[in-house]
Amino acid sequence: MTFVAAPARLSSVSATFEADFSARLHWSADTDAAIEQRVADILADVERRGDAAVLEYTARFDGLQAPTLAALELTQDELKAAFDAIPAEQRQALQAAAARVRSYHEAQKQACGQSWSYRDEDGSLLGQKVTPLDRVGIYVPGGKAAYPSSVLMNAIPAHVAGVGEIIMVVPTPRGEKNPLVLAAAYVAGVTRAFTIGGAQAVAALAYGTHTVPQVDKITGPGNAYVASAKKRVFGTVGIDMIAGPSEILVLADGSTPPDWVAMDLFSQAEHDELAQSILLCPDAAYIAAVQQAIDRLLPTMPRAEIIAKSLTGRGALIHTRSMEEACAISNRIAPEHLEISSREPHRWEPLLRHAGAIFLGPYTSESLGDYCAGPNHVLPTSGTARFSSPLGVYDFQKRSSLIEVSEQGAQVLGRIASVLAHGEGLQAHARAAEMRLK
Repeated sequence: MTFVAAPARLSSVSATFEADFSARLHWSADTDAAIEQRVADILADVERRGDAAVLEYTARFDGLQAPTLAALELTQDELKAAFDAIPAEQRQALQAAAARVRSYHEAQKQACGQSWSYRDEDGSLLGQKVTPLDRVGIYVPGGKAAYPSSVLMNAIPAHVAGVGEIIMVVPTPRGEKNPLVLAAAYVAGVTRAFTIGGAQAVAALAYGTHTVPQVDKITGPGNAYVASAKKRVFGTVGIDMIAGPSEILVLADGSTPPDWVAMDLFSQAEHDELAQSILLCPDAAYIAAVQQAIDRLLPTMPRAEIIAKSLTGRGALIHTRSMEEACAISNRIAPEHLEISSREPHRWEPLLRHAGAIFLGPYTSESLGDYCAGPNHVLPTSGTARFSSPLGVYDFQKRSSLIEVSEQGAQVLGRIASVLAHGEGLQAHARAAEMRLK
């Protein structure tokens, strides 16, 4: 069967560019009303009936029958057995990727995750105490594909942060366990793992059941049901983000082999039909060469149908006036993955303000970041890189302010607080400060 990938061909000099660009960029994060209601029902049922409800939904949605929810927990021996059973090449790749991810997040912890304090001129101590969360839940997708890399990217920064318990949930439709996912859980130091998924798994983590412990925060991507469930339990627990379809934006100056760029566009398009792949380039001939590479390489891809639908439905090859304009358009998009495929990537990087991750130079394919470069691959999507960040050690820590006011300091601060408290009409606040005055 022949598939055709026809990403939109846009030009920033066109009179209709703004309208065409906006239409191509648009993606609604609104969840279908029927999904929202179904998720609400599942969450309420799990909160009320616990294990029994999770078992019932796991049997219904995953076709996985079990006498008790405890029977769906994976033991550490099972995780190690999966690690021992996979090919040596996979074991080595997992361990190498995990080491790089751990090294990066250890550096991140040193940079931003430390407690600190100082004393002012009156001897009062002011500072910040950083402590890890007690228990977190990580959701690992397990439907259309298996993602051992997601296990590493969620569990390792939690481990580095000092989280006491890491609870993994992963759907295993019809009981099919992916050995690479289990091996990754072993390598990453997952504490407990359950073969459950969907909204019912999110509910179990958020509310706790007889078997599944309640967590403080849930991280990791999932389908529309998982995203809806995470939104609804936020407040009872923390969440990382609501992930939309995957995205890649390539800024190219025409110096990278077109086949490389075409394959980089494929690397996100193959995730699903709603994924978005965009090329921005000031060289019209190069854009045409990339399209030719797309046409030539697409038939060789096992997921050609998905790639074709993604590129045709949401992809774009955009001719810009200059690389400077390409950077400006990129900032408007705020992509999840941003490749600067250029001879001079460091020339353009200072112009780029909004992106989940920036990949510098022609040899830095986005896929290296997905698996083993070290920085986290859980990134903000759908333009949210304008105000949010990649998953990191800081997502698994919290900060408490430290305040110790000396007797001398209380004489200064007490008078300030008294004036402001009276101004707000809060006399007890004022009196509490005034009582410490000499």
